[in-house]
Amino acid sequence: MAITQARDLLRWCSPLRTELWAARLAADLEPDQVEPFLRQLSEDGGTEARLALAALAAVDPAADARPASDAQPASDAGPTSDTPLPSDTRPASGEGPVADVGSGSGADARGGAGSQGQAAASVYVRAADGVLETLPGWVRRMGRVACEGGWYGKADPYGEQALAALSFRYENGKEPHLLVVAIDQVNGGLAVDAVVEEVKFLDDLGLRAEEPGAVAGRVLDAFELGDRIMGALVADTLPAVRPVALSRARAVPDLVRPAPDDTVSRFRELPDLPGAREAFEKLAEFVGDRPLWWSPARVTQFLTSWLPREAILSEAGIAAMPEVVRAWSRFCGAHPAVLAQVEADAPRLPALMADESLASLGKRIAKNRL
Repeated sequence: MAITQARDLLRWCSPLRTELWAARLAADLEPDQVEPFLRQLSEDGGTEARLALAALAAVDPAADARPASDAQPASDAGPTSDTPLPSDTRPASGEGPVADVGSGSGADARGGAGSQGQAAASVYVRAADGVLETLPGWVRRMGRVACEGGWYGKADPYGEQALAALSFRYENGKEPHLLVVAIDQVNGGLAVDAVVEEVKFLDDLGLRAEEPGAVAGRVLDAFELGDRIMGALVADTLPAVRPVALSRARAVPDLVRPAPDDTVSRFRELPDLPGAREAFEKLAEFVGDRPLWWSPARVTQFLTSWLPREAILSEAGIAAMPEVVRAWSRFCGAHPAVLAQVEADAPRLPALMADESLASLGKRIAKNRL
């Protein structure tokens, strides 16, 4: 099947189609199938098999499946010494920063093992050693992209998911494409889905332009968080796009890691009321690093549960809180259901704040110290 598909790709001459195909191909392999499959391709030796090896090295699923700090020396990972290390195929001076395909420097281009990049080359990169020069020139463009823009914003009215989008074009100026990663805010900010689409797909998303380095940093942060959560629920389609998504994000210059959300710092609608600043500081503490997520359920959690349990506020801060929450809700999109929930919960706040039985142990200790 792989050979037949590779034969079609040789006719298309499309780096993007070939990278996405390789990512899907790798996603369908069980861990114990990887090395036998690569060995079969190497033994076949045909043009189609060599294209498959080069494409798998370009997306390098083994490197993308673990943090760079986990990369192992060559003697501990991948094939034995029978498999030669890949040769260095860096671009000529002046070609700009691009991800090297099938070279020992590939780990560097993906934010990998730095000076140990060649020693830590993955099984995919090793298997592709020497095949690039035997393939058509367009194959060398796989992974060699420039980022042209970044966008970020809500995926839904309540911001329960955020979307991070990055646009790219190959170094020859062709095949512009858009990477969009869905980041789950409710469950901590992990990546739950990703697609690669035409750039015009961006027109329907309503996202705000942001620095690509910050957007790419959020993408990488979201994937790394998901890797640390055992049994994280993600879309069935994510594994087939993940290697391309990670390699694209790592190719963006001036990465910001960690990449905080600046929504709170852009809020300029604080009411002119005594205690408003104090109240907003508690709201900012509550929304934390996921400020786009503001739903009726989160309003209720904040006003009726978190504030009575955790917050110490002056009488002025308590009095100002409803108006501050209204202003924040308007800033977050003025969704009618959210505003209605504020009106339903805000009148209960003074009584809830006065109920000492609702205070957490930490709040009680802090009040005693005061």
